[in-house]
This record gives sequence, C-alpha cells and structure tokens, in this order.
Amino acid sequence: MAQGISDEEYKDIDKIRQDIKTLFNELLEQSDAEEGDILVVGCSSSEITGRKLGTFSNEDIGQAVVSVLYEECKKKGLHLATQCCEHLNRALIIEKSVAKDRGYEIVGVVPKLKAGGSLSTAAYNILPDAVAVEHIKAELGIDIGDVMIGMHLKDVAVPVRTSIKNIGEAHVVCAKTRPKLIGGERAEYN
Repeated sequence: MAQGISDEEYKDIDKIRQDIKTLFNELLEQSDAEEGDILVVGCSSSEITGRKLGTFSNEDIGQAVVSVLYEECKKKGLHLATQCCEHLNRALIIEKSVAKDRGYEIVGVVPKLKAGGSLSTAAYNILPDAVAVEHIKAELGIDIGDVMIGMHLKDVAVPVRTSIKNIGEAHVVCAKTRPKLIGGERAEYN
C-alpha cells in the first residue's frame, strides 16, 4: 500500500456504523430539516483510528460512514454531500442532479484516498451519478475529526449537541443552520 494508506481491517466498523446512525438521528431530531436539504459531511478516517489527520486513510471506514449516511438521507429525503480533503481544496462530492438543481458549478476531478480522502472516494462510488463541485451552502453538517466543514454551511450555523462526541477516536461536531435575523428592533421573527 502507498504511504499513508491503510489496508488494515478496522475492527470497530460495526460500532462506527451504529454511532453514525445515532448521530444522524439526533441531529435530525434537533433540526428543522426539510425534504431536499443538504447534509454536508467531512471525515478523517485517520483521526477515527487515533492517528494524525491524513496519515492513515482507510477505505473501509469511508465506505461505512458514507453507506450509512446515504441510506439515512434517502429515507428522510435529504441529499448527502461529502467534503474532500485539502489536496482537492475541500471540494465536495454530490449527486449531479442536486448540483444542477442548486446551480452549483461542476468541476472535473475524481477523488482517491490520498487526494480527496476515504469519505469522498466512497461517496463518488456510492452516490448515483456523483460529481465534484467547489462550493455549496448546506443546511446541516457533521464534522468528524475537525476537518472544517463550516465553509460549506449556510451563513448562520448553530451547533447541535449529541450524545455521540467521538466516532472512534475522532472528535465530532454537528450543526444546523437558520435564516439570518435582519431588520433591527422593529422586526418580528418566527
């Protein structure tokens, strides 16, 4: 295997799947997600295994995370977007139909383990008609391993606290978004 790529079988894949499902459901319980909303996810499989970001990419972990999130998103009518690593400038993998519907510009790149990361490599292979885009404005977010998904959320992001604080060894942060409150003291808000 290439340097920084793991071909080891990760022993806690089933726990990752269960924790991801719990995390997803708790995020939805605390948000006003609507059909058609986008969930953006960033993930470091290296961090999940307790290693330094970008040093131990694991295909099985990426596959486990994406497969659970994609199935859960489909059930709720949501769309999944995955953030690539910094080597692809944090581009995103998303379904082509969603990119076109939202007016996102499609770019020509295919993620792989050391240029895109395990999560987006898996998403490219799992999502129907997957494409890469440079920018989105998602309504929901899950950041696994402090990979900085904030740039891909709508402007007013609100942290969501869940019972799942880590996936493996990786720190987890979730967010929902809300509309901006504008207008000053005379305005009314719903």
